[in-house]
Amino acid sequence: MMKTVKSGSEPSYRRWTAEATTGRWVRSAARREWEREEFQLILQALFCVKGRELLYKYCKEHDIPHKQICKLIVATGFSEIPKLNSLMNLGIENGVDGLRMIEGYEAMRIEPVLQCIKALLLPMSGIVDTHSLMLSLVGTTFSYNTTVIGGHREGNTICLHIFDSKALENWDGKSPLQPELVLVPNFVVNSAGLSAPSLAKRFDGIDSEVIPSSYYARGCYFTLSNVKSPPFKHLIYPIPEHGGLGVHVTLDLNGQVKFGLDVEWIDGVDDILSFMNKCFAHVGKRANTLWDLLDKEEGEEGKTLEEKEEAIRGFDYSLRTDRVNRFDPEIRKYNPSLKDGSLEPGYTGIRPKLSGPKQGSVDFVIQGEEIHGVPGLVNLFGIESPGLTSSMAIAEYVAGRLSRL
Repeated sequence: MMKTVKSGSEPSYRRWTAEATTGRWVRSAARREWEREEFQLILQALFCVKGRELLYKYCKEHDIPHKQICKLIVATGFSEIPKLNSLMNLGIENGVDGLRMIEGYEAMRIEPVLQCIKALLLPMSGIVDTHSLMLSLVGTTFSYNTTVIGGHREGNTICLHIFDSKALENWDGKSPLQPELVLVPNFVVNSAGLSAPSLAKRFDGIDSEVIPSSYYARGCYFTLSNVKSPPFKHLIYPIPEHGGLGVHVTLDLNGQVKFGLDVEWIDGVDDILSFMNKCFAHVGKRANTLWDLLDKEEGEEGKTLEEKEEAIRGFDYSLRTDRVNRFDPEIRKYNPSLKDGSLEPGYTGIRPKLSGPKQGSVDFVIQGEEIHGVPGLVNLFGIESPGLTSSMAIAEYVAGRLSRL
């Protein structure tokens, strides 16, 4: 029997990417962009469709709160209809069940406040309680507050270098790190999310040229304020935009409506900061204690907020209220009855991107020894949307690969 140990730098599970970017919904593989490599596209489509089936099955068997509520991908202008048709054809090729193109009036019968001229109906989409789901999956041995700082090879064996997460907070990013513990596992799965590429580079013996570059896109959610009853009962998606899915409608199991995620490319995160998962956050334009700390540091007195922001590097989870100015017009394309001032800040997440602005889409990269040269190591890069839906299918695929070694 194989024993599994998960090393996590945080004091608990479900931190950062999994918590902040999952909209808690179950997807169908009908929205993938067209320009990606064929094998990668096929794999991702298989993961999404298979993952949806496995996820529904798991939720039913383990009493995880979930609900199948269907999704509408809408065209609000005639110029978007060809893209909607392409999405339908792609969904059919990917094996998505029950896809149906409907006229705008049919969609508006389903959702009376909706405005569109055509819509793609995906009846198998749904929502899930991610907290309950992840809690139910904590059946392995977790080693919290420990960080994998790299590894090395000894013949065909991989050795993991482990370091205390709290002690790592004081690292200057330059001096050599000596492991406090060395583990010798049979297999290693690098599923470090935002930090996965930078962590992979810290494994001695790996072919660094095959490790993809990292890019990061922040997305934020806004919620509706002072609403007695939710305006939507289904998931509503516009035509996908580059780097994201457009500002769409998501629901939780309590019926609360959220609008998001948008795409805001961020920089200033190098390999060291990514590896350390450095982050900060504030809401609105008012500085929080982070800026207060900066005020006390030598040479920071008298600097503007913008200058202080420039001095801080890491994963910025700030949610600026002025982002609402972008959300309003996007939402009104399919929900013209949105009232002025009804949006309030929700939360943000950061996507682990493998391609930047104006580049062809790349994600869901799974690398084994045949690519990077390290026996027993599997790297998972760029597992963003639909990562939650696909998670169980990815796990099944990776376990199958490792069982053949």
